[in-house]
Amino acid sequence: MASDAPPILLLGGQGQVGWHLRRALAPLGPVVAPSRAEVDLTDEAALRALVARLRPGCVVNAAAYTAVDRAEQEPDRAHAVNARAPAVLAEAARDAGALLVHYSTDYVFDGTADRPYTEADPTAPLNVYGRTKRAGEEAVVAAGGAYLVLRTSWVYGLRRHNFFLTMLRLARQGGPLRVVSTQVGAPTPAWLIAEVTAQVLARRQTLPEDRRPVGLFHLTAGGQTSWHGFAEALLQRTLGPEAPPVLPITPDAYPTPAARPAYSVLDTTRIRQTFGVHLPSWEDALLPVCEAAREWRSLPPFLLGA
Repeated sequence: MASDAPPILLLGGQGQVGWHLRRALAPLGPVVAPSRAEVDLTDEAALRALVARLRPGCVVNAAAYTAVDRAEQEPDRAHAVNARAPAVLAEAARDAGALLVHYSTDYVFDGTADRPYTEADPTAPLNVYGRTKRAGEEAVVAAGGAYLVLRTSWVYGLRRHNFFLTMLRLARQGGPLRVVSTQVGAPTPAWLIAEVTAQVLARRQTLPEDRRPVGLFHLTAGGQTSWHGFAEALLQRTLGPEAPPVLPITPDAYPTPAARPAYSVLDTTRIRQTFGVHLPSWEDALLPVCEAAREWRSLPPFLLGA
């Protein structure tokens, strides 16, 4: 790391992806990752002042309102974090001459496609979460600065609340699990998102400034599966013979406040060809997380989400 490298401002550094980004980004420059208590994403003046004072070379926004069902009851809060905060950060980054990296979601699509979605496909979110994330994408583009919007999907890991930890918790309670088998996507671990983000930024730095790619890119693990298939795989790889059976169900057997797309696989051709990154299959990407989870099995279950 060059001693004179400008700082990298990381928002959401305590979250699923942000926790991994703190380590992955460190070789590229000093990482400044204020906590949620130190920076309120809904305080626009504070966000602008932070970027203006720090003068970062890159702003990485890994903070988001991700409670998909709760967003149906808290649309204003979801919009403030997922749409308005990215708009403010994009404008502040533009004014500071910094690149903005912002994460979005497969839930900007309605799930009616019969092949992986490309970056050029029209969006049609089905729920408040998806609509606010799409609004955030549009705001970043409208700011007119240098940006990378990285859409990902079905994010999981060993921190915070996510499907992986929920399945482990339910499995510890015994009995068969019932999981939706008719929604298809690409489970993507937080570690992979962080590592590829760092690779993308490192490869941009090797290019002349006027040739550094910007825009929208899809970043997910390869392949596809259903929530049911994902649950079976993660439990078998983590618990082995102790894994309970997983029974397939349809969404109407487990209704949720927010509608989900039936199919949300993303085409990652553009990011692979532009930056030369390797995106492993979702099965291969799952293995390191399961190995780490096996080492934690003696801990109280609630600590898995710490």
